[in-house]
Amino acid sequence: MERSMLKAVASDGALSAQMIQEKKKRASREDVEAKLRLIEAALYVAGRPLDLKTLCSIVNSRSERKVKKLARMLIDEYKRRNTALEILELEDDRFVLQLKSECSDKVKRLAIRPLLTDGPLRTLSYIAYRQPITQKQVIEVRGKHAYKHISELVEMGLINRERNGRDFILKTTDYFADYFGLSRNIQVMKRQLKRIFNKSGEEKLPADGAAGMQGQQSETSK
Repeated sequence: MERSMLKAVASDGALSAQMIQEKKKRASREDVEAKLRLIEAALYVAGRPLDLKTLCSIVNSRSERKVKKLARMLIDEYKRRNTALEILELEDDRFVLQLKSECSDKVKRLAIRPLLTDGPLRTLSYIAYRQPITQKQVIEVRGKHAYKHISELVEMGLINRERNGRDFILKTTDYFADYFGLSRNIQVMKRQLKRIFNKSGEEKLPADGAAGMQGQQSETSK
């Protein structure tokens, strides 16, 4: 009888250990799912590429390696879903949630009003492709109305304007790169812009930012 009791105790102990293990696995799985939802929500709300530092802050993690793994899991999940949306991994460890290219052209007209009108957008495109460039050079090419464009672009955080003697040096910001889904590396960005301009036939960025880059994101991320 004593032996039977010992067996029962051992069996109960093994069962308890198994239940604890299962509980830990379930908690870990739920934690991963919660973080995946947060990353998905962040990418959706941002409407532009987000870097790992930002995503780490969203899921309250210090490990960029773990967050990158989660983001890649989300990429695979979207591939399995086979919906109109996709998540892409860009260079500089950034991720973006966007419409697939085959859907974007058909629904683009339903998008909200673009961030920039045609004039400022052309001035911004000119600056981005030739940066660093002086304000004087931009005015000579784009005309005096570009003064207003430049002030608007600075105010929106798309370019920086630094004093250089009697002139200013103009450069794009990280926000510009993120908004248009481009590299933050200037040289890489210029190569991306060249491909975009060649493809569109004009030196102008899409008015709707990264959303207008559909079909080009896979190229510009190289």
